[in-house]
Amino acid sequence: MPRSAQPFVRPLSILLASTAMMAGYSQMSIATAAEPTAAAQPAATVPAGANPLLQPWTGPYEGVPPWDKMDPELFPDAFTKGMAETKAQVQAVIDNPEAPTFENTHVPMMLAGDTMDRIFAMWGVQTSNKSSDRVEDIDAEWSPKLTTFYTELFLDPKLFARYKAVYDKRNSSGLDAQQIRIVERSYDEMVRDGANLSPADKTKLVAMNSKLEGLFSAFSSKLLGDEKLYSFVTDKAELAGLEPGFVASLAAAAEANGKPGQWAIKNTRSSAQPVLQNATNRALREKVYKAFVSRGDNGDANDTNATIAEILKLRQQRAELLGFPTHAHYRMADTMAKTPEAAMGLMMKVWPAAVARVKEEVADMQAIADAEAKANKTPKITIEPWDYRFYAEKVRKAKYDLDESEVKPYLQLDKLVDGMFWSAGQLYDLGFKENTGTIPVFDPKVRTFEVYNLKTNENVGVFYLDNFARDGKRSGAWMTTYRSQQTLGGERNVLASNNNNFTEAAKGGPTLISIDDATTLFHEFGHAIHYLLQQVNYPALAGVPRDFVEYPSQVNENWLMTPEVLSKYATHYKTGAPMPQALVDKILASNKFNQGFDTVEYLASAIVDMKLHDRKTPPTDVDKFERETLAEIGMPKEIVMRHRLPQFGHLFSSDAYSAGYYSYLWSETMDADTWAAFTEAGGPWDRSVADKFRTILLMTGNETDRAEAYRAFRGRDPDVKALLAKRGFPTE
Repeated sequence: MPRSAQPFVRPLSILLASTAMMAGYSQMSIATAAEPTAAAQPAATVPAGANPLLQPWTGPYEGVPPWDKMDPELFPDAFTKGMAETKAQVQAVIDNPEAPTFENTHVPMMLAGDTMDRIFAMWGVQTSNKSSDRVEDIDAEWSPKLTTFYTELFLDPKLFARYKAVYDKRNSSGLDAQQIRIVERSYDEMVRDGANLSPADKTKLVAMNSKLEGLFSAFSSKLLGDEKLYSFVTDKAELAGLEPGFVASLAAAAEANGKPGQWAIKNTRSSAQPVLQNATNRALREKVYKAFVSRGDNGDANDTNATIAEILKLRQQRAELLGFPTHAHYRMADTMAKTPEAAMGLMMKVWPAAVARVKEEVADMQAIADAEAKANKTPKITIEPWDYRFYAEKVRKAKYDLDESEVKPYLQLDKLVDGMFWSAGQLYDLGFKENTGTIPVFDPKVRTFEVYNLKTNENVGVFYLDNFARDGKRSGAWMTTYRSQQTLGGERNVLASNNNNFTEAAKGGPTLISIDDATTLFHEFGHAIHYLLQQVNYPALAGVPRDFVEYPSQVNENWLMTPEVLSKYATHYKTGAPMPQALVDKILASNKFNQGFDTVEYLASAIVDMKLHDRKTPPTDVDKFERETLAEIGMPKEIVMRHRLPQFGHLFSSDAYSAGYYSYLWSETMDADTWAAFTEAGGPWDRSVADKFRTILLMTGNETDRAEAYRAFRGRDPDVKALLAKRGFPTE
């Protein structure tokens, strides 16, 4: 199931790693303006040295972010002064009178921008984890300014001339393989992002990128506006079927919103999904479903359709300006898939089998609904999208004698966190020691852990865990790094975080989560493992292609259901007893259950994304395009896209996943094939396979082509048959 991963990396030093920018800063191209831009003008008066956002981080673990000093009003001043410092650092490279070399051009560029790195790390948390109306206003003002600054900064012809000089002599100047890779990737990236454009076209590019950032900010603000809304319930009887702890959390939310005695269902996936899955009141399911799938599509101030149409138009204009036929070709130039055709080819190998399975699933559900109507002497219903999850649970119960309510009491969030840490220790020698309360955090509910090597006791970094939904926090789940590993300029440890949106238990009780939430927990932790294990010298070789970035996280999901994790960490929240083997067997037997739904829900979004961006004429009516495309590919009427276009933050809050949502399937193909490698070797804890996975694929960043690295790990390319078999689809 797709989860969001947007690890933060350095705007300057990982200029070529086009996949891993924090949302909103994913498309910072290179250059320098002759005159200061509007972004470089003072925005607020803060005494010199008084802004804590501008200071190097202090404290233990090589310094940690001063979250206790984070204030939205400090960011305009920090942006202004941070950009001035970065401009001076880049200008020093440009003005160097010596002939360009790797050491005097690439190395200082990779080391530049430390202050802005720290500011962006904290701003990412401010906008994603701790947003507010004031934060949204600042973001709307500064996102275009920041993009203009970076685009102009890196389009300077003198800077490009230095990069080109090093590129032209790369094979005759004694560079090693990694240095040559950096030189070639840097040059290619700069060309792709406009370094060879005429001055007039560079001006157009600057304006396009700036306007796009403003539109990304507007989209995010509108979507967050709809996700702040609640559906209020006044009669507790309407909540029949919902787990008591979840009902208590809804009551707490209503009270916090000034409506004691009611129940508040927030318009986010973490609140809507339990209702759709468990509520026996069909009218409530329909109400919650329609509110959820209509986010950004209500014709009001938060409607995103016009914003999306403008984003699509600008993306296509930019792609053509840069010499690409479509935005999809532009975004995929530095991916494993390389072309839209390759990505679509993989998706269409899976789509027909998934649709066929959905028809079987709907038939099973309809049979149960019909039987209920006959037994209860009530009118028959036809399975609708708001019925799918609810009746799927009934089918699960009938086929496998498995009820989600049986499983959830064994899935305590805190125990599963312990389980994912234990797994990382068994596989990769990573240790986690809780140090919550000893370093600053941005919310009292954030937990922190010292990360160390179990064999050497050497510090690896710090892991921040922000598990719970709250107002001002964007929906979904994601991983980010506040500081990434590198050895250039001195070894740096890692400050990594996982961010989830689980519903916290009321009144301090244990938070119980679903299997899907538990999978999300392990998924995001897979991203963290990837960055905690990284061992690269040059930060320019840290970021990986977008269609690789989800691979380590999807592999990590597999360890959740291993007997070793379940027996130790899936214990009943009241009795402490481990999950009974009979229940484990039921879960494992149902692993391929509902794979039609899961696959179609995701793939519909990925296919629509690709068709949306692999075209020369962008649609102006976004809703119409969505409807017609889904009809064209045969979307089952009982399922909605996992992310409808008006709320598709992966695509429209930044460029990060645009023409790239297919990457989950691309990564899952490698994931299934990797899990097969463990199975073939004797089991999930085989250290020989784990060591190869760690040393060849996880530690190495992007030091070599990732397709070649996978072949070195597996001995061949990944086989899609492993994915089809994992989902229970025909392999021929």
